[in-house]
Amino acid sequence: MSFTTADLCDRHEAGVRVVAPGFRDYGGLPCFSGPITTVKVHEDNGQVRAALEKPGEGRVLVVDGGGWLRCALVGDVLAGLAHRNGWAGLVVYGCIRDSEAIASVAIGVKALGTHPRKSVKRGAGDCDLPVTFSGVTFAPGDHLYADRDGIVVASERLL
Repeated sequence: MSFTTADLCDRHEAGVRVVAPGFRDYGGLPCFSGPITTVKVHEDNGQVRAALEKPGEGRVLVVDGGGWLRCALVGDVLAGLAHRNGWAGLVVYGCIRDSEAIASVAIGVKALGTHPRKSVKRGAGDCDLPVTFSGVTFAPGDHLYADRDGIVVASERLL
């Protein structure tokens, strides 16, 4: 599957929501897409791990970390787990760590930045509910498309 977010915006202008700039590419695949699954957490990646332990089936995990930049919600272990379990990518509204190792994993990873400190692991958070950040609401089952130019979301599959 080959696409660019620019072409998707041109072809489906009224049908896509464009995520505000600010996310950086960290994974080994800068272009990825899939149906959305969500988790909403606060400095705790227990629910992120729980989601990634399940079969990904080409989905994208959208992690609403509240935009907090005080710890990482994903590291190389979770990125590797996501890849092995068939996830297409992760979008983290927060930080990741182990960025050099994640760059060698064949998965898409976008995040606001990096932070060397790991998160706590209490398992607190919510799963599979609509989350809103960067000007877009991400609902489970919506489709996400990401490349080096940005991220777009559509209520239905475009490709």
